[in-house]
Amino acid sequence: MSTIFLLVLSNIFMTFAWYGHLKYGHAWPLWKAVLVSWAIALCEYCLAVPANRLGYGKFSGFQLKFIQEVVTLVIFVVFAVTFLKEKLTWNYLVAFAFLGLAAFFAFAFKAPGPAA
Repeated sequence: MSTIFLLVLSNIFMTFAWYGHLKYGHAWPLWKAVLVSWAIALCEYCLAVPANRLGYGKFSGFQLKFIQEVVTLVIFVVFAVTFLKEKLTWNYLVAFAFLGLAAFFAFAFKAPGPAA
């Protein structure tokens, strides 16, 4: 559970690092947007690396990546709707459903352990 909690926190930081400047940073020069985003992303790395270390063994590398992607999409949907004020349309929901199906298959069957 700590893995998923840390991944959620890291994705909040990363979403703001990658997309936060789209709402308020248009007047900034590109170098400033990059530096601010990079500083925010450093916080994300400080959470994502421990999350993956704690989760590896409990989850395979593939499963960790799928968790990461599902968490990323959930966080981004909330961010896009609330912060960017974008509309969530049916085609996005269908695309997310297919990604959810991919995540199901990643966890539905016993994965082989890490190679020695």
